[in-house]
Amino acid sequence: MRIIIYTRDNCVQCNATKSAMDRDGLAYQLINLDAHPEEIAALKALGHRQLPVVRAGDESWSGFRPDKIAALRHTASTGA
Repeated sequence: MRIIIYTRDNCVQCNATKSAMDRDGLAYQLINLDAHPEEIAALKALGHRQLPVVRAGDESWSGFRPDKIAALRHTASTGA
């Protein structure tokens, strides 16, 4: 499953999300909105109003969500 984290420089919740995913051994792609502001409108259209925004397969969420990261870890470990 492809995981994308939309982030910004100096974002505390973004850093917490990346650290949790690193700890769990989850591979992800980073898109920094400071470098790619054209992505912001698409995220807002999906209803997201805070960072980070994580897209994992068909699911997406915003903010630091340890519960969602744990579910990704479980999915990755079971191969589901």
